[in-house]
Amino acid sequence: MNQPLNYRNTGFITSAPDIRHLPQDTGVEIAFAGRSNAGKSSALNRITDQKGLARTSKTPGRTQLINMFEVTQGCNLIDLPGYGFAQVPLEMKIKWQKALGEYLQKRECLQGLVVLMDIRHPMKDLDQQMIFWAIESRLPVLVLLTKADKMKSGARKSQLLKVRESAKSFGGDVQIELFSSLKGIGLDQVRRKLDSWFAPELERQQMLAAAEHGNTDTDAAVSDNNE
Repeated sequence: MNQPLNYRNTGFITSAPDIRHLPQDTGVEIAFAGRSNAGKSSALNRITDQKGLARTSKTPGRTQLINMFEVTQGCNLIDLPGYGFAQVPLEMKIKWQKALGEYLQKRECLQGLVVLMDIRHPMKDLDQQMIFWAIESRLPVLVLLTKADKMKSGARKSQLLKVRESAKSFGGDVQIELFSSLKGIGLDQVRRKLDSWFAPELERQQMLAAAEHGNTDTDAAVSDNNE
């Protein structure tokens, strides 16, 4: 069983305009991507149970940099620039897209992608492109249908089934879940999925620690025998 992480301990590390300004490419990173009005920052704040971790704004598209947050050593969450909606100059959009593409294609420690989309307007072209890219790169994808509280229970369940059915055409490892930052719908499922993606890194750290402890014990035993 995966070791559950305490996401309340998540802290901000850095903001970077591109991958060249990010810390060393090690550990495990899980990236959050979505259209600028999908509620990405609100979702990160709810998952970490912190009101101001990720910037939220009434003006979509304010996330203009790659933002890195550390859950625990070697386990990071990445808030990618929003796409598709922001009222910004074309030159800025092109710059964002380049940074986004570079990160997704070249960041070796990226191990999972969370794609957020408004449940009322799911699977837009750019959303589908993001999922296709992840599948081609053999990355697992968690799709969160955000703002699920905006629909009545029956309607959102129907929408969930509809999107899950359409996602079968993608192939690959794609999981679809409901999510609401306001009501906490889907929160436990998201944290469990993140735990499963971070688990190999935590196990690697434990093995290294055990090996180092073993070497220390061996060194101590040799020292005792030589006395």
